Amino acid sequence: MQVTVDELIERLGGAEAAARRLGVGTEAVRKWRTAQSIPAKHWPALLAATGLDLADLPGAPQRSHAMRSAHPTESLVPAGATAALVLADGSIFWGRGFGAHTAMPGPVGEVCFTTGMTGYQETLTDPSFAGQIITFTFPHIGNVGANGEDLEASTIAARGLVVKQDITEPSNWRAASGLGAWLRTKGVAGIAGVDTRALTLAIRDGGAPSGVVCFPEDGRFDLAAARAAAAAWPGLEGMDLAREVSCTQSYAWDETVWAWPSGYGRQTAPLRHVVAVDYGAKRNILRCLANAGCRVTVVPATATADDILRHRPDGVFLSNGPGDPAATAAYAVPAIRGVLEARVPLFGICLGHQLLALALGARTFKMPRGHRGANQPVKDLATGRVEITSQNHGFAVDPETLPEGVRASHVSLFDGSNEGLVCTDRPAFSVQYHPEASPGPSDSHYLFDRFVALIDGRKG
Repeated sequence: MQVTVDELIERLGGAEAAARRLGVGTEAVRKWRTAQSIPAKHWPALLAATGLDLADLPGAPQRSHAMRSAHPTESLVPAGATAALVLADGSIFWGRGFGAHTAMPGPVGEVCFTTGMTGYQETLTDPSFAGQIITFTFPHIGNVGANGEDLEASTIAARGLVVKQDITEPSNWRAASGLGAWLRTKGVAGIAGVDTRALTLAIRDGGAPSGVVCFPEDGRFDLAAARAAAAAWPGLEGMDLAREVSCTQSYAWDETVWAWPSGYGRQTAPLRHVVAVDYGAKRNILRCLANAGCRVTVVPATATADDILRHRPDGVFLSNGPGDPAATAAYAVPAIRGVLEARVPLFGICLGHQLLALALGARTFKMPRGHRGANQPVKDLATGRVEITSQNHGFAVDPETLPEGVRASHVSLFDGSNEGLVCTDRPAFSVQYHPEASPGPSDSHYLFDRFVALIDGRKG
């Protein structure tokens, strides 16, 4: 039986004692009383302090195959459950596994959520999701199957996925296989039948936790080992993942964006040469550059300024990618500064935006939950225009640290965080979001034209 917020506070010794034991201010306790709700991030401390079970807490989900239970044992595995998401605080989301089976304890990563309603295959193959377990808030995942064209990389960098409804047979003329079968070929596990709304609320209130995806082939769970692995995982802060997903040698790119009915095309008459630094580049970014009339040379994330400039580029592009920009900066920032000193036009997206900011002297920070989805409103501060954007990032640039000669160009209308910058004394700009979309809206495709205009202006 669930207890009330007032009863919990009294169990803890009153408002001041509750605030002290849970590490919050008395004003927070007052708000809990008013709302008759306590944020999920405080539940582990509440359980430890009161000896209650998770199901006793106000607002906590009751035990079922799709909900989570605190401090489980093997006997609590629900009938029909073949997979579980185990969080570092001991919470478990039970469900039904699909895709590839996992070794025990299972792949560990940061559990995040994305709100995109389409393009799950592009999302799964986005290298920026390296080190993460993706929760899809949209329930109908897998209904159009999988194909060989909607790929942003050849492999899946994400550690796993969590969905609400069971995967159905595909219903789409482009489908080459079902989602589950495709995931098996990639060695990635998913969990269906999970209360993704409860999981998303927990992430919203408490930040992105670390977790483990368990889908054992023999059906036997080592829950203690999974919880220990999740608790021991250091998190994405300080983690350089760009090196893991980047190419290892340079290559040329000429494929253009997909168009009906011919599919992808080829750029046969480029007017400019762009070097793209691959920190985990999505293929559609490279296609958009080719579509804009560019011959594209892709170089590894670890390329130096000399490596980049020896290609004699008309412009340099800094790609998206995963991990902590401050960690990747160790080798990326010197290269970017070399390009800036050469005054070659420069455009950055996502991680590339953060790395450009670091190269200019600004700082970045880890966001509690990040921005992930295809419905993120962003305001252009110069024009006042609002764009609906596709985003996938867990770190952000601190706009208060932007140096002289650099101004913020875009801002999130969700939380006011920085979404872009432009240099006023050199040819460089960047955005935090994904103008290439894939998946997502095309409101921001004009940024590739802006980059090309910057290049042509310098060439002229």
